[in-house]
Amino acid sequence: MTEINEELSKDARMWAMFCHLAGLAGLIPITPAFGSIIVPLIIWQIKKDEFPSVNEHGKEAVNFQISILLYSIICIPFCFICIGFIFLAAIGIIDIVCLLIAAVKANNGEHYRYPICIRFIK
Repeated sequence: MTEINEELSKDARMWAMFCHLAGLAGLIPITPAFGSIIVPLIIWQIKKDEFPSVNEHGKEAVNFQISILLYSIICIPFCFICIGFIFLAAIGIIDIVCLLIAAVKANNGEHYRYPICIRFIK
């Protein structure tokens, strides 16, 4: 019985990690911008009822990716005065670094709350 619980725990941790790593889909040229929201959303919706921890991690990942998209859109007008490019680069770096930290924490079975994240989905 312990082995079954252990396997479920491994699966839950793996899917929670995938929720966070799915944010990298926005880097694929086929799915720019919205791919980083849609792919974690799909994983979260499919696995949230099966694993409670995936529900928590999925909400956090989707909220963070929506926040990053919103911050990026806000930076676009500032590109006309050249500081927007610096802000966009900083947002991109923050996105990737935080996403990787969250994925590692999820794989370790820990909960991670993203900084600068607006909680749209509670």
